[in-house]
Amino acid sequence: MIFNILAFSCPLILCSTGALFSEYAGSLALFLEGMISFSAFLNYAFTIGTNSPVLGFILSSLTTTVLILLFSILIEYFKANKFIAGIALNLLFSAMPSCLSSILFKNRGVLTSSAFTFNLLYIRIFSIAFTVIAVAVAFLFLYKTRDGLYLRITGQDSRVLLSNGVSPLVMRTVGWGTAALYSSFAGCLLSMRLSSFVPNISSGRGWMALAAVFVGQKKLWKILACMIIFCCADFFSTNIQNIIPNIPSSVLLAFPYLIVLCLVFSNRV
Repeated sequence: MIFNILAFSCPLILCSTGALFSEYAGSLALFLEGMISFSAFLNYAFTIGTNSPVLGFILSSLTTTVLILLFSILIEYFKANKFIAGIALNLLFSAMPSCLSSILFKNRGVLTSSAFTFNLLYIRIFSIAFTVIAVAVAFLFLYKTRDGLYLRITGQDSRVLLSNGVSPLVMRTVGWGTAALYSSFAGCLLSMRLSSFVPNISSGRGWMALAAVFVGQKKLWKILACMIIFCCADFFSTNIQNIIPNIPSSVLLAFPYLIVLCLVFSNRV
């Protein structure tokens, strides 16, 4: 059961780690929800197109990251409001899978293919190993390197960076780019776990990752703990009907999010 919960929590952990980068940079990535779905679709499309899961994973992650870097540079250049821009990008990336799916696959619904089928056990093992490595890299960068220190300062006092000859614009772009990369990883893992692309595959995970940053008080270990608690609640709500079959499904669907609300309120006390 612990193994299953850890594997289930990997996409959320990756997404919340990326959100932490953007929050440290002083510009929270509000596009994560849409990015998860978009990257999941691209992973499916690239895997089918190249007949290689590895290339599908890499190309989808690179494509989404490059797009966000370009958008970030344009937003900085035109001095646009990043909050509004982030919401707009979220709407864009949420709509792109449906649009591209109708063009490429003549289908706006669930996409399946024999070329996009994975062994669930192997995917769970890969998810855990990959997430451990990705989070370890993020931790080392944020807390053990000079650039990580600059990134953490960006959202608090960018004048310190200027006095050291570091551009806050670059740090904010890095924050958004890293958030896009990690949320892309999350979307790819979700689609591989299901061996398909499902519309709205993110199911609120992007918003949950953003909430975890605040619940965890921008501390990586607290954010990870929050995500694991949520996934435990989600796993419990999914399997409790096997023991107590009379619980209404609406209560079970809401249970994980009620747990997160409790965490938010407890953080305010």
